[in-house]
Amino acid sequence: MIEKLKSLKEKIDGIELTSAELTEEFRIKYLSRKGLLNDLFEEFKVIANDQKKEVGKTMNVVKQAIQQKWEEASQKFNKQDEKPTQQVDLTLPGEPAKLGSRHPLLLVEKQIVDVFSRLGFSLSYGPEIEDDWHNFSGLNFPENHPARDMQDTFFIDKEMALRTHTSSVQVRLMENQQPPLRAIMPGRVYRNEAISARAHCFFHQVEGIYINKDVSFADLKQTLYHFVTEFFGKDFNIRFRPSYFPFTEPSAEMDISCTICKGKGCNVCKHSGWVEILGCGMIDPNVLDANGIDAREYSGFAFGMGIERITMLKYNVKDLRLFSTNDLRFLQQFEGE
Repeated sequence: MIEKLKSLKEKIDGIELTSAELTEEFRIKYLSRKGLLNDLFEEFKVIANDQKKEVGKTMNVVKQAIQQKWEEASQKFNKQDEKPTQQVDLTLPGEPAKLGSRHPLLLVEKQIVDVFSRLGFSLSYGPEIEDDWHNFSGLNFPENHPARDMQDTFFIDKEMALRTHTSSVQVRLMENQQPPLRAIMPGRVYRNEAISARAHCFFHQVEGIYINKDVSFADLKQTLYHFVTEFFGKDFNIRFRPSYFPFTEPSAEMDISCTICKGKGCNVCKHSGWVEILGCGMIDPNVLDANGIDAREYSGFAFGMGIERITMLKYNVKDLRLFSTNDLRFLQQFEGE
């Protein structure tokens, strides 16, 4: 068998692999499962034990020669098949960069801020993680009062929570400044609510506050009438409904006729033809006193609106969830706004 192996080694050395096809035929003939090299190993199993050492050594030499010839040829022809690297023509004009657009919620927030800024309202911001005082107690929410159940809260611990409204910024403002105060507070808020076409577990608000001497409910109504006509135009019906909020007394909700169905009824207006856009009221004297403002000398009003709701009405969006899905097909509709 040794002579057979030496003869095979000489034959292998004399083979010229001049193409990828010949290289593949060489692999099949010698290295495949049914190839010659596999047959030699089967013969090796039955030779005498005293010959296995010398025969095995010769077989390894033959095996290495076969594998080396095939590997060298494979690398050679694989490199020839590779396409040359494409040259970059630096004189060609670059691809135009597509302009982005602002998110519709940011567009509407800016428009709301612009309206109230022209009325003399300044901007005020606060943290999104609040303590119990700023989120509840400072706004006339007594401990264990049922009014706390109006807002399903994401609590971090017993004292800290994700703010449920930007009214917490009003508390901070009243703590640090004396009247007259006239400010709006835009920001993100969080409530543990089921996500649907009309509600989400996080959303955006703009709240406002005005405190001075002799502020009345008539001042509140005229301020909000001005906002609606500036923002939506005059072709809408407006109504106020009595309501309840722990931090205002009296309290009201402001509705406008649905801009999506034109008052005929749809899922956004719950088929009523009316959509609530904000809550408002005269600041409860307890809130003023609790935050260091003399309620016997000063009065004020507060209001708050959801930016998502206003955006849905302005742009006829029927599903609030679209604002947080980052669907480019939806967002690209606001290019140029």
